[in-house]
Amino acid sequence: MKNHLRLSSVRITLSVLFFPLLFQPTTAQIDSSASNIITVAAVGDIMMGSCYPTPLLPPEDGRRLFDDCREILKKADLAFGNLEGPLCDAGRPAKKARPGRAYVFRTPASFAGNLAQAGFDVMSLANNHANDFGAGGNLSTREALESCGIQFSGKEGNVAEFNLKGISVGVIALSVGSPPRSIIYPAEALQEIALLAKKYDILIVSIHGGGEGKSALHIKDAPEKYLNEPRGHLVRFAHQAIDRGADLIIGHGPHVPRAMELYRERLIAYSLGNFCTYGGMNLSGESGYAPLLWAELDNRGKYLRFKVHSFIQARPGGPKLDQLDRASELMRKLSQQDFPQSHPYRSEDI
Repeated sequence: MKNHLRLSSVRITLSVLFFPLLFQPTTAQIDSSASNIITVAAVGDIMMGSCYPTPLLPPEDGRRLFDDCREILKKADLAFGNLEGPLCDAGRPAKKARPGRAYVFRTPASFAGNLAQAGFDVMSLANNHANDFGAGGNLSTREALESCGIQFSGKEGNVAEFNLKGISVGVIALSVGSPPRSIIYPAEALQEIALLAKKYDILIVSIHGGGEGKSALHIKDAPEKYLNEPRGHLVRFAHQAIDRGADLIIGHGPHVPRAMELYRERLIAYSLGNFCTYGGMNLSGESGYAPLLWAELDNRGKYLRFKVHSFIQARPGGPKLDQLDRASELMRKLSQQDFPQSHPYRSEDI
């Protein structure tokens, strides 16, 4: 397991040296193309329209959905998203839709090509919509992604792995519910993280959990629920994952952006909200803020610097560049409020 030293001076130094809004370190410049720097672009929920029960799909089969963010995603060494729903063309839903409580999505399998063209390298399939169309829908999703060269990790099975500039990188996705890979019953998941941390130079952990909606903007160091369903103690689990060797935590699930934290020189993004959710989700207010996190890590996973690119969605959906920078400003504010001693922003920005 990598040695993650926890030094209070490290937090202070990092918060002073890096200004994520301008993305300019105050010390010597860091060349993100250097062979020992790994760049990660990460976004939250992606659901590119649904053809069930009534088709509600974007024009041109969704080929223009990612036009505004494509350049950023393709520049990253690794681009990640959470695929909220199966990619399949047939089948019967595995659950009953209940407005306000349960939704069912089914995106055409051919839309996997939109993700590849946008520059995505890996998708999380560990979420509450991955199995909307049962095992058949899940298999179709995996086959569609594989056909486009996109790796994935879900509640069981695959761990996505990459060799980037000679640095081995693993990506594992976790969610709520029963094991395996559950943050509600964390012992097994934490054990797997510890084993994977020994295998890879950098281990990225995706977590789908936490409360939902605008009432869940703030995160507390306590267990969370949504509609009486346990949604995990995210702060504790994220810290435990890093203690066992995880290097970057990417959160999603609340459908709104949340705070970021530095813990033992590792970056935690507790929620990246919605990013490309066409037609099927509430996009009002903060639910429409669509951050794209750019994070830079050294060859052992230590956090170097980050930037939040702000996009926004308006109905029916799809990320558009936000000149008002609302997602970035919201995440800065939440980070300073929820983690006053451990947020990744420099002191003069408070």
